Amino acid sequence: MAQPFAKTWTIPSTNTAAAQVQQEIVEAIEQQDYKREAVFAVRLALDEALVNAVKHGNKNDPDKTVHVEFDIDNDRMVIQIEDQGPGFVPDELPDPTAEENLSRPNGRGVMLMRAYMTEVDFNERGNRVILTKRRDCKRPQAD
Repeated sequence: MAQPFAKTWTIPSTNTAAAQVQQEIVEAIEQQDYKREAVFAVRLALDEALVNAVKHGNKNDPDKTVHVEFDIDNDRMVIQIEDQGPGFVPDELPDPTAEENLSRPNGRGVMLMRAYMTEVDFNERGNRVILTKRRDCKRPQAD
């Protein structure tokens, strides 16, 4: 097994900078010998979270930054992404699977993050998401 790894980035709100961080994180996951399914899941969820931070949180303002913290070990990985936007209330997002929302873009990214990660948490302000993926790829049981 590889050694635990942690890294922090503060990047401008650009898709290019976000893509570079995403690639570094994916490479680190692959070096830890996580299953292909886990790498795919994290890549998808991470892409959604970074796009949300750049586009929705910071409104594509390159003068604003996105702060990313990444920590991985043999059992799990945690990615925290924080933008400088006003935040949002995740529970107020429309259900993207409801008939009346099928043609609306809102809520799909958060739904995908929740589907592919073991845990997805937001801070109270709603401008920081914490993505956790366990190596075993299992999700917690629903209540």
